[in-house]
Amino acid sequence: MVAVQPAKPIARRPVVRPVAADEEPDGPPCPACGTPNLPERRFCRLCAAPLHAREQPKPLPWWRTVWPFRRRVRGGSGRALRRTLLVLAVVGLLFAGFLLLPARRYLFEDVRDKLGGTAEISPAKVTASSQAPGHPATAAIDGVTNTYWGAPTLGSSLTCVFDKPFRLVGVMVHTGVSKEPQEFRQGARPTRADLIVTTADGKVHEKALTLNDKPGPQTVRTGISDVVSVRLVLRAASHQGEGRPIAVGEVEFFKRT
Repeated sequence: MVAVQPAKPIARRPVVRPVAADEEPDGPPCPACGTPNLPERRFCRLCAAPLHAREQPKPLPWWRTVWPFRRRVRGGSGRALRRTLLVLAVVGLLFAGFLLLPARRYLFEDVRDKLGGTAEISPAKVTASSQAPGHPATAAIDGVTNTYWGAPTLGSSLTCVFDKPFRLVGVMVHTGVSKEPQEFRQGARPTRADLIVTTADGKVHEKALTLNDKPGPQTVRTGISDVVSVRLVLRAASHQGEGRPIAVGEVEFFKRT
């Protein structure tokens, strides 16, 4: 046999495959660059931006943004505690409002008294527990100060009754037998008294008065609603003596208009 030299290996020639044409993407455009993409793609083929944004959680209600409710509830954790705290807070606010209601109403009416107008109101009836001769109870509401109700002793009272309830904003008292200083000093006049006001519901309001020992009107602010009667009880007087009754020249009442 004749020896044969092995042949050199011949490398296989590369086979050129035809390039398939790109399919026309029919999916949504990229939100970042606007390039069209296939529907099944998750990221843009050009800029790699996410094609499907995550759904944002719904905003919390306003009450969930206040401590201790500002955290998102997960799996019921702490839900019972937060509900209990919310119920206690509501109950506390209602209780505080109930306690403060009279004070708020008083403040509201007081502001209305100061901003509103006033007008004099006359009682429908006036009586006295006792009176000196010639100085009846009616002399205290006759509109003049040169006549007066004369009380024989301390403890005597003057009661004025009104025909319908009203808001009493103030009482004006004239003490003494006259507004003239010389005549004023000659008679007895009250220096302390109790003002007892009764409302339509039967409630009684009492106010202690300290009266200046000088002629002229003295105003007392009251601010009481639904007033039906007012009683003035004399507690102390100056210049008392035999034959000198305690003189109340005039009592005037003012309502809110």
